[in-house]
Amino acid sequence: MKNYDNAIKMLKQKGIRPSFIRVRILSLLMNARIHPTVDEIYEVLSKEILTLSKTTVYNTLKLFTEYELAQALNIEGNELRYEAARGFHGHFKCQSCDSIYDLNVEKIEFIDDMDGFIIADEQVLVTGVCPKCH
Repeated sequence: MKNYDNAIKMLKQKGIRPSFIRVRILSLLMNARIHPTVDEIYEVLSKEILTLSKTTVYNTLKLFTEYELAQALNIEGNELRYEAARGFHGHFKCQSCDSIYDLNVEKIEFIDDMDGFIIADEQVLVTGVCPKCH
């Protein structure tokens, strides 16, 4: 219930109307650190919200990323995963079970030869085998 109330507060702070669907999607991202895809979010919430569509989930996540309430992660390939915005951190992807874990890392310090480059995004991805699969 706490994340539900926090989601309402966060949406209002950004000037976004806290509809039931928006609050549920943001609450799910805040509760779960599984870095879900649009399909996974839809699968979980469609059982509870019978009128939910994948398009609504996609559009809501797009809105959340624009207002920095969520981050989109392109871990591998074309599949985007989402998480509640938590500041800069890295990710570990298990090559055995495909689980994704948050990593505490420092912000990337760029080397001097980046003059003239415009950095649009910073992501740290480490792959290997997690303790459950090891």
